[in-house]
Amino acid sequence: MIATQIRQKDAVFYSVAFPSEDLLTKVRFISRFYGEGEQIKPEELPANDDVAQFIASVEKKDKAFQRAISKKKVKEIRNFYETAISQPPIPGTVLLFTPEQLSFEPLYANGTVGNLTDPTERFLIIDGQHRLAALKFFEKTHPDEAKSIYVPCIIFDGRSDDFATEMFVIINSTPTRINKSHLIDLYERVSWAEPDRRFAARIVELLYSQKDSPLQYRINRLGGRSGKEKWILQAELFNEVHRWVKQAWPAIEKQGTDQASAFHYYGILRDFLKASALTFDEVWGKENYMVTKPVTLKALVRVAADVAAKDADPEEGRLERWVNLLVPWTSRSREFRSEGFYERFAAKGQVERVTRIHRELLRSLDLEQLSVGKPSASQRRQAA
Repeated sequence: MIATQIRQKDAVFYSVAFPSEDLLTKVRFISRFYGEGEQIKPEELPANDDVAQFIASVEKKDKAFQRAISKKKVKEIRNFYETAISQPPIPGTVLLFTPEQLSFEPLYANGTVGNLTDPTERFLIIDGQHRLAALKFFEKTHPDEAKSIYVPCIIFDGRSDDFATEMFVIINSTPTRINKSHLIDLYERVSWAEPDRRFAARIVELLYSQKDSPLQYRINRLGGRSGKEKWILQAELFNEVHRWVKQAWPAIEKQGTDQASAFHYYGILRDFLKASALTFDEVWGKENYMVTKPVTLKALVRVAADVAAKDADPEEGRLERWVNLLVPWTSRSREFRSEGFYERFAAKGQVERVTRIHRELLRSLDLEQLSVGKPSASQRRQAA
């Protein structure tokens, strides 16, 4: 299919104009929709499809997706398709998602228009299920007219489940969409999953809510009421915290996975971020610096995991130890100026850039000094 590749900062997505008859074969409906004596049955949801399971669970709880209202809405949209002459029937874009990484071949060198491969599985509809359901019913009664309709679509590919879920939550949290009281926040969604994901979610919640957290109210999460400037999306931070938790999970399971243990690991990340704030000093939180932007914060979480693997205990004196450890970063503050940042940390995208910043910051540190004069674990146990 012919698509336009769109870049916004580190994000890449695609714009496609689909003929209606093609599009309706490439999408899957996860809600039941009713027409005049007809219905679209929802597809059976695979147990491992977290995004579809999440969207379906929200729709089941919200009145906007109950049979009577859903039928009325689909009927109104279908009627609009029938009566719209000079106006475009579907002026707004439909948002589609696939976790697959699609291949894009530009038609000319460095071009933004090219051929985009189809996914092996059908697209998940993040926004636009009612419009496409009405189109499907319209196609049955007006097949010739339906063939002339091209549907503007935005395709997001190769992204995480959390990305798609966060997008669904944001789109549907306005007053004209699903009632906010029925939306399940991202950290509540992941709390249904494996124990390591629940554990990571608790840490993120503590980072948001605790008074001694350097990220208190700085995390952009659904329903947050603080007027403070937000530094990072909850989903982005969760992914990095979960990455760390997953690496350390064998040790965490031995120690216990209760709230007290989550608070212990929160304390580790809190102290490292405090040490980072003291090290970067005046540029921490400054708008014209990238130190507290998502790309750097994610790299800092990764460095924290590396440091914690060697020096998480004892907690007493930890902050001071880590401030001393991070002294080499004091001379690197200027590298994090917004102007020229993406050239100084050149990368193909944000994932690669986070990795690069992580490696460069870690390379500046002398982790060997952490073990100098430090009692071993067995010595600490004997002392206790």
